[in-house]
Formats: sequence, C-alpha cells, structure tokens
Amino acid sequence: MAIFLTENSRVLVQGITGTEGTKHTRRMVAAGTNIVAGVTPGKGGQEVDGIPVFGGVGEAVQATGADVSVVFVPPRFARAAVVEAIDAGIGLVVVLTEGIPVHDTAAFWAYACANGNRTRIIGPNCPGLISPGQSNAGIIPADITKRGRIGLVSKSGTLTYQMMYELRDFGFSTCVGIGGDPIIGTTHIDCLQAFQDDPETDAIVLIGEIGGDAEERAAEYIRANITKPVVGYVAGFTAPEGKTMGHAGAIVSGSSGTAAAKQEALEAVGVKVGKTPSEAAALMREIIQSQAK
Repeated sequence: MAIFLTENSRVLVQGITGTEGTKHTRRMVAAGTNIVAGVTPGKGGQEVDGIPVFGGVGEAVQATGADVSVVFVPPRFARAAVVEAIDAGIGLVVVLTEGIPVHDTAAFWAYACANGNRTRIIGPNCPGLISPGQSNAGIIPADITKRGRIGLVSKSGTLTYQMMYELRDFGFSTCVGIGGDPIIGTTHIDCLQAFQDDPETDAIVLIGEIGGDAEERAAEYIRANITKPVVGYVAGFTAPEGKTMGHAGAIVSGSSGTAAAKQEALEAVGVKVGKTPSEAAALMREIIQSQAK
C-alpha cells in the first residue's frame, strides 16, 4: 500500500504542453506513472508523446477517468487551475508552482473546503509525492530509492531527496513533499495520520524547517495519536533571527519558530531528532534494524 498515490492512480498534467510540463511528464511516465491526459486551454486535440491533450480538466476527467492532477502552470494561473480541478471532482491535486500569492492559495484552499474537502491539495511550492515502484506525481527523482516500509513527510524538496537516498537500502512506502509556503493544503499532521493508518508503513520520518508552528502542532498530534516510531529533522539551526530562509514560510521571530524550539517540542513527545539529515537517517536506520530483530 501507499498513501494518497498508488499504482492505480490515473494522473493528468495541467500545463503539459509547457517546457516544464512536458519534461516532467516524460520523467513521470519513465517512473511508471499512469498519465492518462494533459490539459492546456486552447490546445485540445493535440498529443504529447501519445498522451491526449484536452482544453479543460472536466473534459479530460470525463474522457479518461483521471483522479489526480499535477499542476505545472505559472503563478498567475494557478488559482484558476486548482479551482478547475476541484470543480472537475479530482481527488488529489499536486500544486508544484512556486511564487503563488498567499491570497490565491488561501482562496483555492477555502474553495476546496467549501466543496466538502473532496479534493486533497498538496503544495503549493512543493516537489510532489512518490510511492516508489507505483507512481510519481511531481518532480521527485524516481531512481534514488526503492519501495519499502518507511513513510516520509517533508517541507523541503531537496531534503526529501537526501533522506530518500540516505535510506535507499530500506525504501519508502510514500514520500510526500508538502511545501514550505505559509499556507499549504496537506500538512505534517495529515501525512502522519495517513502513515499511521497504512499497514505497510512501519516508521515515519518528519522533516520540518524554521518558521511557524507546524512542527510543534505535529508534536502534539504525535503525542495523542501516533504509535509508530517517528524520527525528525528540522532545517535551520544556524539561521539568524528575522531572516527569511528559502521558503516564504521559513522566518523566525524571537524564540518562535526556531529549530531549537521545534526540536524540543518533538523530543518531548518521544521523537528522535537528528542535528543533520544524515544523523536523522542513522536514527531511523537503528529503528528499522531493531524492528527486524
């Protein structure tokens, strides 16, 4: 099994005819993803490597039964693209686009809620998610790990890749890059619960970063709801106060949102936290090896 994305997922790509959309569509297909359609307004009837292109998401869903959308559109069009996917009944929308105005993200997230939360949004400003050996929706490299029994949820794209590679000999059920913007669709908590409920996930890696209180809230959730072992890493131990670091949500104000505060909150509920990604991987390695005895 996996969470959110499986070998049965039928994926469409919004913005498939753009440079990035075409390039990453080919990478996803090479990874085994079942891409059934592309969508670009005004370009219906074309094909990309044999994949039919439709002018709208509703038309594509009706023709192909697509249930996942990967969004490769410029920031100014992202809000309309996500709303269109929600209206079409897509169950999972992966928003890779960086630089979407926070107001637009809030708007399409509120629209999904108002429509009964039937659509799960991952991102924006994220690398997507991968269930190795099954399906890959986004830009995560597919050849750096294998299918296994570790679940990974991460704010950082590059740290997602590093952790996948460091633990490649064990493998992963699903790796989810949730993005680091101030407002995101799917949170650490959502993924923690999904991994808890997945019988083929034995342990969880949680990667956070400075800014906000998502990791502190995740710690409280772990205390109350998660029984599987969790290992954590928080990026930004050396970040200066008041400095935005990469992601729009990664800014520290006073003692709020620091890596040290997040580490303390996680360790208080039994999560082992590495000071470096490699140390976090070593901690997970110890847990998996102890489970095998």
